[in-house]
Amino acid sequence: MADSKPSSSNGISSEVVDKLSKEINNMLSFAVYNGIIINTEINKLIQNSTVDDLINAHNLLCKNVAPATPKSIEFTKKLHQEGANKSLLNKLPLVRNLIILGLLFLSIFILTGLSTQVNNDSLDKGIMDNNGLSLLYNLGYLASISGLGVLFFLLKNVSQSVKKGNLLPEESIEYAAQIILGIISGLILSEILSVYITNPDQVNLFNKSVLALIGGFSSDAIFSVLQGVIDRIKSIFIPSSN
Repeated sequence: MADSKPSSSNGISSEVVDKLSKEINNMLSFAVYNGIIINTEINKLIQNSTVDDLINAHNLLCKNVAPATPKSIEFTKKLHQEGANKSLLNKLPLVRNLIILGLLFLSIFILTGLSTQVNNDSLDKGIMDNNGLSLLYNLGYLASISGLGVLFFLLKNVSQSVKKGNLLPEESIEYAAQIILGIISGLILSEILSVYITNPDQVNLFNKSVLALIGGFSSDAIFSVLQGVIDRIKSIFIPSSN
C-alpha cells in the first residue's frame, strides 16, 4: 500500500480510514496464505489511496475471501497470535470447552447407563410414571445423549469455521444457548413424542436413545417445526391483516 494516507473528508474520520487499511491488509494476508485468487484491480485501488478506492478495494476483497469476513479474519489472527506458545487445546478456547463438555456428557452417559435404574422398563414409564432416583437417572441418561448429539453437531461446525476462517467471537455465546436447546430438544423428542407411539413395545432403550440423539443433533430443525406449528395456530385465531 502507498505511504501517503488518504485524507478524511465528508465526515469520514481518519479512524475509519485506518480501519479500512488494516482490514484490507488482513484480508490480503489471509487470501495469500490460503491460496485464494485475488482480483487484480485491488492493486490499483490500493495504490491510488483515496477513500473511495479503499472502500472499493475492501468490497472486492470481501467477495474474494467469503465466507470469511474481516471480523472473523481478525479474530482468527488474534487467536493464532495469543496461542503461539500455548498447548493444542488452549489455542482455541471454544474447541477446548466443547471437548470438555463432550467428555462430561460422555461420563454421565456411561455412569447412568451402568446404573440398574436405567433399563427398558424404567424408560418406558417416562416422566409421568417414574419418580425418585429412577427418574433422575433416566433423565440424566437421555439428557447426556442429547448433549452428545448437539456437541457432535457443534464441533463439526467449529472445525469447518476454523478451516474457512469465518469463526466469530460471538459464537461462544451462541453455542452455549444451542447446547441448552439441544438438550431440551432431545428430551422433548424422547419423552413427549414417544407418548404418541401406539405400540408400547416399540418404546425401548434403543428408540428413546436415538430420539434423544436426533433431538440434540437437530435442535434447529425441531425449533423450526415447533415454530411452524405455533404460526399455524396463530393464523387460526389471529387472522391476517392483509
